[in-house]
Amino acid sequence: MKDHRATGPASYRNIHDSRGTNAFRADPAFRSLLSIYLPEKIAPVILGQLDRMGALVGDRLETLALAADQNPPSLSIRDRTGAPVERIEKHPAYQQMEQIAFGDFGLAAMSHRGGVFDLPDRLHPMAKYALVFLFVQAEFGLCCPLSMTDSLTRTLRKFGSNALQDRFLDRLTSQDMDTLFQGAMFMTEQAAGSDVGAIDTVARLEDGDWRLYGDKWFCSNPDAELAMVLARPEGGGAGTRGLSLFLLPRHLPDGRRNAYRILRLKDKLGTRSMASGEIALEGATAYLVGDPGQGFRQMTDMINMSRLANGVRSAGMMRRSVAEALFIARHRTAFGSSLIEMPLMRRQLAKMLLAAEEGRSMVFHTARVLAAADAGDAAMAPVLRILTPLIKFRTCRDARKVAGDAMEVRGGCGYIEEWSDARILRDAHLGSIWEGTSNIVALDVARAARREGALSALAAYLRDLLDDVPPDLAEPLADALQRSSALMAQASDGGGATEETRRAASALYHVTAAVFMAWEAAQLSAQEAQVATDRVSLARLVLDHKLSPRDPLTPAGTEPDWLPGLLQRAGLDAA
Repeated sequence: MKDHRATGPASYRNIHDSRGTNAFRADPAFRSLLSIYLPEKIAPVILGQLDRMGALVGDRLETLALAADQNPPSLSIRDRTGAPVERIEKHPAYQQMEQIAFGDFGLAAMSHRGGVFDLPDRLHPMAKYALVFLFVQAEFGLCCPLSMTDSLTRTLRKFGSNALQDRFLDRLTSQDMDTLFQGAMFMTEQAAGSDVGAIDTVARLEDGDWRLYGDKWFCSNPDAELAMVLARPEGGGAGTRGLSLFLLPRHLPDGRRNAYRILRLKDKLGTRSMASGEIALEGATAYLVGDPGQGFRQMTDMINMSRLANGVRSAGMMRRSVAEALFIARHRTAFGSSLIEMPLMRRQLAKMLLAAEEGRSMVFHTARVLAAADAGDAAMAPVLRILTPLIKFRTCRDARKVAGDAMEVRGGCGYIEEWSDARILRDAHLGSIWEGTSNIVALDVARAARREGALSALAAYLRDLLDDVPPDLAEPLADALQRSSALMAQASDGGGATEETRRAASALYHVTAAVFMAWEAAQLSAQEAQVATDRVSLARLVLDHKLSPRDPLTPAGTEPDWLPGLLQRAGLDAA
């Protein structure tokens, strides 16, 4: 175990640095939960890769991420002779992270083909999400191109023609950076925003080819070799029903650049390492994906996968924030005691830990549901449909608060860009905007509940999980499930109670997370008894503090005697 105590002059000995810690080994609950969610046949290989990723996250990736954040990409539109050369210049640190994510670990490929880590088959979603959960603890910006490449490939496999798949899938899933095609999604327009039905990009069939005209306002990874684009074919009608989905190549088959321009790059609060820009489509050649008029439905699948990936990233960033806060609280002293010995600090850490563990259970269990739905389990499809926006709504919002609280635990150093607290806080704010703001996504939860029977499907699934949970915990959880479901049903019935939608979505999120944690405890073996006990404690905290009425002016009572041990086990200093 590495000695992380600060050295040097006395005035600096209370500044502690966790760099060098293996982020996987320092998270003891992670490995235990993988025994539930990761298929046994691939576990030995994936656990080894997680250990390798954990070491990178704790040192090399952290160094690269800080450098890339401080040296954002730039757009060149002409060379020194004045010739047009539209090119995005990326910092070498970012390019090295691309090699690690796309190349060394195959994070965008493993869901679509065998061969990653020399395993013969496509990998279970948990393998990818577990690795991304670790990767994002060092770097968030690159996760956008990763998830869009992954989601674009999924959408192309589901809806694209055989000819398009034959032409592009090998490049989209390559681990060779010289042959890899990264993906993007160009949807947002100035006039439309979250109102996708107001998109006015036009698709015209000219000489047998589809050509796109219009402006896209927020395009991340704008120089990607392939992008999915929503556009309205001439005469296709208004609203979302008039939209079709197109695959837009950066270059044409003869090597010429396609007829669209990157107008400028965005100066963003966060994700500074990764380029986002504005696009002008000027008759760009594109390929119709799937049936005309079905573009919104097809793009929704890509958006939902991006939302789930966004939730995984938010959960990972919360874990990084909590791990840093716990490290500091154990090592830093003030007023003659370590911070973690102070009851007020323990309460703050407990709140952060609870949000982070809720997020972790939500995304890990949703990976399980996704695998079942993709395997043809019809009952899991509506469960997946509502879990995805629930995660996007609440996990991403919680990440903002947890990241801010972690910065506060570090104190003044947390506000300095030499440390990662400020970068994580800036990046965490994107989660609540990307792929739909909180209001939009809460309304999507209600839409799924109302139109697609997803609320009743989720409630039935959660009741089935509670069959494995001891009655003393299962019964109050079942009662909370009934009450939260009733609130969501009222908010989604179209009767004018939409102002309750966010509160209803939060309640449904919390009870779902608590059920998942209680079920996890029931699945863990005798060798994992302490982790199981901790999951039960966390589920009870959700019941007591998120789902039960409380008088805000009544003292909360004494600290549970198990809380110090829970916080001690939540993060270890492991090299």
